[in-house]
Amino acid sequence: MKKTIIQIYEVQKPKEAQALVDLGVNHIGSVLVDQAAWKKPAIRKTVQVIQQSGARSGLIPLFQDPFTIFQAVDYYQPDIVHFCEVLSPFAGEYATMVREYDSMLSLQLDVKDRFPGVDIMRSISVPRPGLPQTDEIQKNILSFAEHFAPFSDYFLIDTLIWNPGAESRQPVPGYVGITGAVCDWNMARAVIEASPIPVILAGGLSGENVFEAIVRLKPAGVDSCTKTNALDRNGRPVRFKKDMKKVRRFVEEIHRANRFVQGESFAEKFVDAKRI
Repeated sequence: MKKTIIQIYEVQKPKEAQALVDLGVNHIGSVLVDQAAWKKPAIRKTVQVIQQSGARSGLIPLFQDPFTIFQAVDYYQPDIVHFCEVLSPFAGEYATMVREYDSMLSLQLDVKDRFPGVDIMRSISVPRPGLPQTDEIQKNILSFAEHFAPFSDYFLIDTLIWNPGAESRQPVPGYVGITGAVCDWNMARAVIEASPIPVILAGGLSGENVFEAIVRLKPAGVDSCTKTNALDRNGRPVRFKKDMKKVRRFVEEIHRANRFVQGESFAEKFVDAKRI
């Protein structure tokens, strides 16, 4: 088994990026939150520090204008461009997502054509557990994954907050992520097992549950943002500020899970050999 990719997001400062590299984080992502102010020298320096330290840099643009995205990729030169628009698998919304597929795919292809050395990460939206009609929802999720897989280098599974008949409850409207909530792991496992490309699991992961996530689902990687953020005086996560103690525990639990899974694999091979 390959070592699990460790990914941490919303890192905007070089010093913080270096601290994460020192803790053993493999993928470190930054976010462009404003199309009108996409050029941030501090984030550019952050990307450079990540790459010079041997880790891989990711970049999420929270806007969809192709020209601005091309400018941003050229300016930052990240290793990975991450697209995380909501892909709703719910009945009544799935058809709309299918119609928008062409424009999303076209943008991915244009980025790849202009920047062939840059990998593409595509978020796959998976709801929280306990919803009805899970079979239909899972079928639609797998359909999205099947359509995007040939044109993506990674998938990232993230949690979709859904409230029927109400406005979107995503923290950033139109985009999936930073909910701090765990997705339906049964649906996530289905994507992981069916995907021909590496799948990184996100959604409410922390040092408390990442061991179980790796052992149960065996994703190619795990991602944390909200649950490894620092907290304000009211106990609420602070965006763009990591708690290094939380990150350290997250990394330690990933290493522990890797050892456990490798031990399981060895035991299975030993039993098979005894049978032969």
